[in-house]
Amino acid sequence: MTSTEKYRDLPLEEVIGDRFGRYSKYIIQDRALPDARDGLKPVQRRILYAMHHDGNTNEKPYRKSAKTVGLVIGNYHPHGDSSVYEAMVRMSQDWKLRRELIQMHGNNGSVDGDPPAAMRYTEARLSSIAGQLLSDIDKHTVDFVPNFDDTAEEPVVLPAKYPNLLVNGSTGISAGYATEIPPHNLGEIVDATIMRIDKPNCTVDDLMEVVKGPDFPTGGIIQGADGIKKAYETGKGKIVIRSKTEIETLRGGRQQILITEIPFDVNKASLVKKIDELRLDRKLEGISEVRDETDRTGLRIVIELKKEIDSDVILQYLFKNTDLQVTYNFNMVAIYKKRPQLMGLREMLDAYINHRKEVITRRSEFELKKAREREHIVQGLIKMISILDRVIATIRASHDKMDAKKNLVAEYGFSQAQAEAIVSLQLYRLTNTDITALQNEATELQAKIAELSAILESEKKLMSVIKKELKEVKKGYADSRRSQIEAKIEDIKINLDVLIPSEDVIVTVTKEGYIKRTSLRSYTASGGQDFGMKEGDRILHKMDINTTDTLLLFTNKGSYIYCPVHLLPDIRWKDAGQHISSIVPIDKDDCIVKAISVSDFDKPGYLLFITKNGMAKKSELGLYKATRYSKPLVALNLKGNDEVVDIHLTDGSSTVFLATSHGYGLMFKEEDVPVIGARAAGVKGINLKDDDFVVSGKVFTEDSSSMIALVTHRGAVKKMKRSEFELGTRAKRGVVMLRELKKNPHKVVGIELLDDMDQLVIESEKGKMEEISSFQLRPSDRYSNGSFFMDEAESGPIIDQWVVKAAKIENEPK
Repeated sequence: MTSTEKYRDLPLEEVIGDRFGRYSKYIIQDRALPDARDGLKPVQRRILYAMHHDGNTNEKPYRKSAKTVGLVIGNYHPHGDSSVYEAMVRMSQDWKLRRELIQMHGNNGSVDGDPPAAMRYTEARLSSIAGQLLSDIDKHTVDFVPNFDDTAEEPVVLPAKYPNLLVNGSTGISAGYATEIPPHNLGEIVDATIMRIDKPNCTVDDLMEVVKGPDFPTGGIIQGADGIKKAYETGKGKIVIRSKTEIETLRGGRQQILITEIPFDVNKASLVKKIDELRLDRKLEGISEVRDETDRTGLRIVIELKKEIDSDVILQYLFKNTDLQVTYNFNMVAIYKKRPQLMGLREMLDAYINHRKEVITRRSEFELKKAREREHIVQGLIKMISILDRVIATIRASHDKMDAKKNLVAEYGFSQAQAEAIVSLQLYRLTNTDITALQNEATELQAKIAELSAILESEKKLMSVIKKELKEVKKGYADSRRSQIEAKIEDIKINLDVLIPSEDVIVTVTKEGYIKRTSLRSYTASGGQDFGMKEGDRILHKMDINTTDTLLLFTNKGSYIYCPVHLLPDIRWKDAGQHISSIVPIDKDDCIVKAISVSDFDKPGYLLFITKNGMAKKSELGLYKATRYSKPLVALNLKGNDEVVDIHLTDGSSTVFLATSHGYGLMFKEEDVPVIGARAAGVKGINLKDDDFVVSGKVFTEDSSSMIALVTHRGAVKKMKRSEFELGTRAKRGVVMLRELKKNPHKVVGIELLDDMDQLVIESEKGKMEEISSFQLRPSDRYSNGSFFMDEAESGPIIDQWVVKAAKIENEPK
């Protein structure tokens, strides 16, 4: 029979208020706020109890985290598995808890905010100190209540041998309440608890003689003793947590800031990123590099400064504008006597002491009862031994166990409990039953009964037990303080007038991708000689440039790197540069094709791209101004296996010359290439045969007198006048630049534009180089194959060529 639905006419405010009131009460008492006695939220308590109940303790092997999460959800906490696992992981993180309660194998996250591995991958067990929270829980020391489905029981609080709320702190947000309790040093809190027991009227000033202040797992410097005192008195207060830093002096008079400790609950990766963004956004130009060198030995963040920069100014700026320094606001709210209360240090210690008094009392009562019961049994066994033969005869004469117990009680005056113990005694025990051992046990039990009775009868003795156990915990688990306390909050004063002025420098980029910025002083001191680079490498670009300019580095894969010059590594002329991949991460297959310096992106100008598959693309220079410098950006869209061959900065009215591997050359006006967006693919520049590809793309102005030098793979070189080529249009096949040979035909390696005093350098596969002066080459027509300057059979095929300009011959490495 179904019940009839009933509709009630109630005001909406009353219904909503009632529902929200009940929900608020639930999340305040049973979810978000910790208990003042054991310092745990319900989900944390349930996790620890489930692991303890399952035997997943410190002295046993690790077990899968998923098993614990399943036990918690199935037996005690009917919520999502992710919330349970997150709470479990947090209790294992040594940068979140001063004394972690769970030991975890596997990835349990990081101070960088990395997520932990899934619970099916990690393993966990209770830590040793968590065992101190659960100690004596099986001795009726705390109340148990039915779980959500009445199939098991769970504790409402843990016995807690130490003040966990103050040691590990807590944070949480509920309805109308929030809590922010910092972690403290275990040894200091134990000493304060003992002081509170010995001197119930002690003041906060007295307690602060032993509790200096919070002690964060991440260390750092705490400023503001007045804020600490106010928090300990009222439950609310403000302090400043500052990173631990030091200034190191490097060679050349440069300095670096070394950070070894950061504020509590600060994401290290975000902090490093923020500092780097200040550098990249040019909001703080005194920083040359930010590195996170953290490893297993400890946290280490390095901020390298530029020359002649005041490190104190940079540090003060970072304290003010990043999480290198943060404000921490105490809000010490905890559940006590089933109500949320704002508590000071004394109130928290009193709550814990009262809890321990109840725990010790209940434990003593439990143990006293057990001792008396055992003592009663032992006395019965002693009596039984004295009349052993008669007892055996009586038992043998009995019909069954019940009859035997009845006869023992009736004939010898044993109690029911003693009779039960006698009849349950196994025969082999009679051989070892020693009256002396039983008498010793009886004496020990009587002493224990007297001791427990004294504890229950005297509060002073009860308090001495609490102090003794606290001292044992301190001896076993206390460690040194990590956070340093400073009385005053230091004012932050920033003087931004000390930023580096613009300076003329020399920037070099090598073929293998090494880049450096060199001061004119270092260049002059070396006389422009002995350029530092790896063996077999060569200078690709050498530019006189200013620190306020920008360098654009283009790769063969169609990416470009936006490098403000003042952010490039400042390295001596004679020292090797820094690889571009260490400044901006690039793929291993990427190599630098061209470096172009830009002083003003707003000036009219175009970037012209030539690709291996014959595409030409022209875009406005201003489109390549970037705000992000930490990764490569897209310069153009390449299709398939296409690669960038050449890039030029033009005014839009130049002439373009393309050369292919099979010896075709095409000259056309740059105006034929339409201006398009930054990420577009471009248009067809030259029409290629199926197995042909572009090897070079050059541009020259109408007033240019340069001639075209062609290099083949067989070591032949020839120089041609521009008049040899008629001006055509793009997307044509072009004209032949080499005489056709049926046997071992020449393949074009590349072309260069040569002036009269320039030097052309060719390099073979075996590393042999040949330097050819422009005047050594007489102009040839398109149908010749040039003159041989290297023997392919001896040196291997030619793989590269480049020009050393006349004005730079004295200073360029050969």
